Amino acid sequence: MAVAARAGFAARGLLYVLVAVIALRIALGGAGGERQADRGGALGELAGRPFGVALLWIVGIALAGLAVWRLSEAVFGASGPDGSKARRRVAALFRCLFYGFVSYSVLAYAAGDRGSGSGSSDRQTDDVTARVLEWPAGQWLLGLAGAGVVVAGVWISVRAIRRKFLKELRTEALSARARPAVEALGVTGGTARGVVFAAAGVFAVVAAVRHQPGRAKGMDDTLRAFRDLPAGPWLLALVALGLAAFGLFCWCDARWRRVGLAARPAEPVSRRSRT
Repeated sequence: MAVAARAGFAARGLLYVLVAVIALRIALGGAGGERQADRGGALGELAGRPFGVALLWIVGIALAGLAVWRLSEAVFGASGPDGSKARRRVAALFRCLFYGFVSYSVLAYAAGDRGSGSGSSDRQTDDVTARVLEWPAGQWLLGLAGAGVVVAGVWISVRAIRRKFLKELRTEALSARARPAVEALGVTGGTARGVVFAAAGVFAVVAAVRHQPGRAKGMDDTLRAFRDLPAGPWLLALVALGLAAFGLFCWCDARWRRVGLAARPAEPVSRRSRT
């Protein structure tokens, strides 16, 4: 199970690095070609490399391993003193479903279904938003969902800035030279990821308020929106570097993440129990 989880973190990191490369091209070179700065664009980028199809299969299988590991956390509990609490188990279950879906889309793409994993996140977001707005109280539901994404993005950034991710790492295995680098990647990458989440949530709220599905944006359009701001290309480049940092931090996760019940830090022994 540990091998599956670590392989999944490595695959997730690869996708984030590829998205960051595409976003950096957009920032420095205008439209950035036909590539979308999202998971679909990352898969297309990977498929165009030597042995690309084989790499897609490896990434898809690795992400399936990450989904299975999250399922084990939901069933048996996660690492850490609060790993068996209901909120941790529920969060693990949702992550299992998410990575299961991502794995399926990558494997379908590798098998030849080019419309599966490579679909534009912007088009998918427009379709889902339009469908929700047709529901009774759809505006309220979309607005609440967007606000939830904003809160999640802020929480991700704050958690990164406060270095909460260190609790999930085997910090005792980090050398004196490696720890500052891992912390820098975790803070920078987590903050950038949270900013992108929060920005996407804001666009969803705007779409709900104005009842315009096109106002909601997927990851690609959200990143391109940074380019349209004052000093936009430089801002987008900064966000892209932050996402690349998060991808590199995922590789640190693959190396030093606490995985499994056996990885839980030992609880301190009380003075009474020692006597």
